[in-house]
Amino acid sequence: MKIICIGRNYSEHAKELGNEIPESPVIFMKPDTAVLKGNDFYIPEFSNDVHYELEVVVKVSKGGKYIQKNSAHKHYDEIGLGIDFTARDLQNELKSKSLPWELAKGFDGSAVVGSFFKKENYDLHNLTFSLLKNKDIVQDGNTKDMIFTFDDIIAFVSQYFTLRVGDLIFTGTPKGVGKVEENDILEAFLDHEKVLDIRIL
Repeated sequence: MKIICIGRNYSEHAKELGNEIPESPVIFMKPDTAVLKGNDFYIPEFSNDVHYELEVVVKVSKGGKYIQKNSAHKHYDEIGLGIDFTARDLQNELKSKSLPWELAKGFDGSAVVGSFFKKENYDLHNLTFSLLKNKDIVQDGNTKDMIFTFDDIIAFVSQYFTLRVGDLIFTGTPKGVGKVEENDILEAFLDHEKVLDIRIL
């Protein structure tokens, strides 16, 4: 199982981190060991600035290579929410040296994955999702603001990586990312229904 992540897919988020708006999807990966087990996230000892990034996650249901955009919808049946935890201080250090981000993005427990739901129950082009930190809304997103749609992403990614059943695609985060502290509680909502509940330790 691969975890494929899309960076800078919401223009306002790209701007808040001082990044340019991409002309094609920005791709990075997380290993399968990044998936968080349980509902407790432990801040790693190598970072003092871990950020939450709430994202819609697509689960691949049909593998393929060189998938065309007009058939990309046939390759996933379910969506859910996930959190891409990022060691921002480490990421900034790596970026300043033009080095890959994996240490900041792919560490153990850095990929929160919630339950998955049938996509036909949602309007994928106008899907709301939000994150509360200690009961305050910190991220409030809508898929209509994505630069690259789910189908765009699948078509693009499959040019480079063969997709397999069970692969997960984190499709990008809206603005509002921020630091987590010990004892924070994160709650994620998909179309106003709570689907994730994470405690920071």
